[in-house]
Amino acid sequence: MPPTNREILTSIRHMMLVDDPYDQQLIENCHPPNWTNPTPAGKYNLVVVGAGTAGLVSAAGAAGLGAKVALVERTLLGGDCLNVGCVPSKGIIRASRAVFDARNGHTFGVYISSSPTMNFAEAMERMRRLRADISTNDSAQRFRDLGISIYLGNAKFVGPSTVEVDGTRLNFDRAVIATGAAPSEPAIPGLEETDYFTNETIFTLTELPRRMAVVGAGPIGCELAQSFQRFGSQVTLLTHGTSILPKEDADAAEIVRRQMEREQMRILYRTEPLRAEKRGVEKVLHLSCDGREQELVCDAILVGIGRRPNVEGLGLEAAGVSVSRHGVEVDDRLRTTNPRIYAAGDICSRYKFTHAADAMARIVLANALFFGRRRASALTLPWCTYTDPEIAHVGYYEADARAAGFEVATITEKLRHNDRAILDGEDEGFARIHYNRKNGKILGGTIIARHAGEMISELTLAITTGQKVSVLASTIHPYPTQAEALKRIGDDYMRQRLTPTLKKIFERWFVWRR
Repeated sequence: MPPTNREILTSIRHMMLVDDPYDQQLIENCHPPNWTNPTPAGKYNLVVVGAGTAGLVSAAGAAGLGAKVALVERTLLGGDCLNVGCVPSKGIIRASRAVFDARNGHTFGVYISSSPTMNFAEAMERMRRLRADISTNDSAQRFRDLGISIYLGNAKFVGPSTVEVDGTRLNFDRAVIATGAAPSEPAIPGLEETDYFTNETIFTLTELPRRMAVVGAGPIGCELAQSFQRFGSQVTLLTHGTSILPKEDADAAEIVRRQMEREQMRILYRTEPLRAEKRGVEKVLHLSCDGREQELVCDAILVGIGRRPNVEGLGLEAAGVSVSRHGVEVDDRLRTTNPRIYAAGDICSRYKFTHAADAMARIVLANALFFGRRRASALTLPWCTYTDPEIAHVGYYEADARAAGFEVATITEKLRHNDRAILDGEDEGFARIHYNRKNGKILGGTIIARHAGEMISELTLAITTGQKVSVLASTIHPYPTQAEALKRIGDDYMRQRLTPTLKKIFERWFVWRR
């Protein structure tokens, strides 16, 4: 069953501080309380269900091309990215970096007479203020001004070409399902009673927890765990595995782990929460840690163990749209089992990133509206985990490239050889490229550096355009920059091509020229 309007309002209240002027501004932009849905006038060229990144890009793109478009959103326009994901998390990550830098100025000869004081409430207020400012870009008014019919309410398919929004029927030629994903909820007995947080609720905090347990050592868990540790919480990070960030190269994840432990974060490996309870104002997790039971007492619990697709209550069976545990099933052109309906973003992709949703929406526009043949598998998608240092990756990992049948070679350039990284005091990291030994084409790469996310696009462009490693050697980089590590990889590649036989030929040439 779809949620009632009362449940929708409750959901918004969980994500926002409704008595905060900045959150009130955001709600006014992205779910105006007095909004009146339009009256449908004929069939829509495109109905978009869900107003996160994929939905907004789909709707704006189609309307800009002259299509008649309806956009339906249950809670807040802007989706996870604006409201409970990228925007707020990067706001507090930046604040936590400021705290870290202030406390470590002595490295550069900067001494502060007293220990820096962290005002957590002000940092969170700054985040809410900036988020509210950004929300104008995703506002209902802005998209209505683009010529889009905005419907706020529950969308439910009632047929293969019809969506119903709180009793109003919208007929369409094509539709896009872009309802995104929500935090996965672990089956831990007693957890509900602890008032635990997820990424959807953590940004409502105004008081810093003295002790925090973070369940899950993937990107969400690691980013927020490090931020709260820097703010002054004593954070314990729990993972059932033997490392953090298990999808990344082990030596890259190890650099992040060492940094976290230098900052006094506690990390428990091979740990499973057995049950949870509330003892007065304290929260207690009963753990199996490496086969031994123990208690972890804390003031707040944050769960960050992954995402689940938002498919409930959409009436997808009535539309003939197949669903699996991974979300809406689509082909390589993002078409569902109903040829009139497409999907984009977290609802159907294993790449749950804002930029992936944006790219997929553009594929949908071409394929749904103009008989395009664009394929999702052709996308070159980078991603970045915004810990400090950051880990950014694009293309194949080495094992995946070998499994795909490539003859793989790898070059790694350590930042300790990079002048700018040394001067910045940020030399614990590297740039790494995997390439096809047969033709030199770049297959993938990983960068771990404080601003790796700003550096990875050079590799993304190189892979997208089918470039060889040699192009990095011939690309002039400003000196000194940490991105020069990529040029050094290109130079290393060129040196490897200078075989002993080729060197002898050159020597004879120069002898002849004397």
